[in-house]
Amino acid sequence: MNSHPLVTIMIAQIAPEARNSVLLRYLSDDVCRRLLEGATKKHFASGENIFLQGEHAHSVFLITEGWIKLFRVSPGGAEAVVSILSRNRSFGEAVALRDQPYPVSAEAIADTTLIQIDSKRLRRQITSDPELAVSLLSASYVHLQELVGQVEQLKARSGVQRLAEFLVDLADRDDKSCRVSLPYNKTLIAGHLGIQPESLSRAFARLREHGVHIEGSHAVIADIGKLRGLANQDKGQPWKR
Repeated sequence: MNSHPLVTIMIAQIAPEARNSVLLRYLSDDVCRRLLEGATKKHFASGENIFLQGEHAHSVFLITEGWIKLFRVSPGGAEAVVSILSRNRSFGEAVALRDQPYPVSAEAIADTTLIQIDSKRLRRQITSDPELAVSLLSASYVHLQELVGQVEQLKARSGVQRLAEFLVDLADRDDKSCRVSLPYNKTLIAGHLGIQPESLSRAFARLREHGVHIEGSHAVIADIGKLRGLANQDKGQPWKR
């Protein structure tokens, strides 16, 4: 765990985006205030570890700014990216509730600000605040949905389709064309999509014929609707992966 100055926070200091996260969104102000009493705000530079796989789950974290990579390392040293999370997301809820070790490592992949909530305090408060338990279940359900989506992508979609969907999600609008910023490096994008870096390069090349051009750390999309259609195309269609 990195040693950083801890700043005790109050609910009034929470950014509106954090208050709208799945973890905090449905809590009354009173319950949210009690949950955040004693919580701390921490800042991590890109590349710093939040916690390591196997460490005791001492906290739940809420992202107010930046990006977090959750990953596992095999006995042979290979890294598998489990998830990449951004602002308004939380992580560590399930294992903190069970008082179990973290099954993954967490690393900041950009300058990141987190709200850290002590897991022991969380478990104590759940017994008196049922709505907090519901919020925690909701947050865990979001994580489960994402994992199911990842499995569906790996099983039913090609690498080109996965990349197309990734870019469509970054666009987050229905304009015919747009320019989006790639949020992290291509090695991480490949890990996030479950493909090898060399396969990602080929996928970007394939997307040129679908109106996508890479300019440094940005992707220029000529037709978002066309790209969305490619992402949703049936895998059985006769086109090369």
